Amino acid sequence: MGGGTESVEVDGRTIAFERRGQGPPLVLVHGAVADSRYWRRELGRLSDEFTVVAWDAPGCGRSFDPPDEYGLDGYADCLAAFIETLGLERPHVLGLSFGSGVALELFRRHRGVPRSLVLTSAYAGWLGSLGREVAEERRRWGLSAADQPREEYVREFNETLFVSSVPADVVDAMAEIVTELHPAGLRAMSNAFADADLRDVLPEIDVPTLLIYGDLDRRSPLPVGEELHARIPSSQLVVIPGVGHALNLEAPERFADEVRGFLRPAG
Repeated sequence: MGGGTESVEVDGRTIAFERRGQGPPLVLVHGAVADSRYWRRELGRLSDEFTVVAWDAPGCGRSFDPPDEYGLDGYADCLAAFIETLGLERPHVLGLSFGSGVALELFRRHRGVPRSLVLTSAYAGWLGSLGREVAEERRRWGLSAADQPREEYVREFNETLFVSSVPADVVDAMAEIVTELHPAGLRAMSNAFADADLRDVLPEIDVPTLLIYGDLDRRSPLPVGEELHARIPSSQLVVIPGVGHALNLEAPERFADEVRGFLRPAG
């Protein structure tokens, strides 16, 4: 079922999304400088077994623009309402980078929603995983970039996503997404993640949890993943060699295989 971009009203505001396939629901939550198009390959690869739903987070794609101080709680509450509006009963939730923080906050605030968590290139918030100085540096970059011509930061940002050779069409597609980012979304996400410290919720996680990292990730280095793994009870950690932050774009087959293998036993 599905295919193409749809939209739904959540608390009177528009959330756009893509939905494909049939089976247990799997919600994909993209990173800060992206939208549902980031998951093009996963929408295709995983829809043979799952109902795959990829949203445009507030401030991204065709969704509404949030205020600058929307906060990680605002994103998590919106995601919970979105899941309820679509009637997705206890979905698996897969988040990447900023999206992993949204997934963790979703668990904190709406514990009965996620059936399982897949946290990719994840942080316990910039503050929680990187400390105040780095968190503030990244906030300043995001707020500054929101007011710059897109071409001035697309190349810089893409260089921190990839470390291996990826097809030119993948790089071009990511550049297109970054170029079309809403300034309001970049400001809201930068503020939300710079203020986020999710370390306290990690020991409370009682749903199956998979952590996936690239060993060459410069934005969320592997020690960040190892700390999350140590704090989340019974979590699994998978390290994909030779790739960076956007590991699903650099190693798409391995990524899909790891996700599929983890979710099958999770129900």
